[in-house]
Amino acid sequence: MSIYLQIILLVAAFIVFVLAAMYFAGLGLRRVCFKMIAELEEAGAFKASKAIKLQDERKNFFQVGTGNLRPRALQLLISDKLVVKTPEGKYYLDKEKLAEMRSKLKKP
Repeated sequence: MSIYLQIILLVAAFIVFVLAAMYFAGLGLRRVCFKMIAELEEAGAFKASKAIKLQDERKNFFQVGTGNLRPRALQLLISDKLVVKTPEGKYYLDKEKLAEMRSKLKKP
C-alpha cells in the first residue's frame, strides 16, 4: 500500500472518528435534556411559584470530561427558552414552548 493512500485513509479515519464522537455526544446531551424536562414535568414546575432547584454547575471543578452533561443540557434548554430561570436560582418549564417543541418533533 502506498504511503499516499495510507495518509488519505488516516485522514479519512480521523474525520470519521471526530464526526462519530460529535454525534454520540449529541445523543447523550439529547438524552439528558429529555430527562431534565421529565424531571421538571414530574415536579409540576410550570410556573415560577413551583420552580425547583436543578444542578446548574459542575460539582467538582477539576473533574474534566463528559461525565456530567447536566449543566450543558440546562444551558441548552435555557437558550432554547424551554426552561426559565427565576431570580432565586430555580427553574421551571415554559408550557407554551414545550408544546410547540413537541408539535415540531411529532411532524414528519
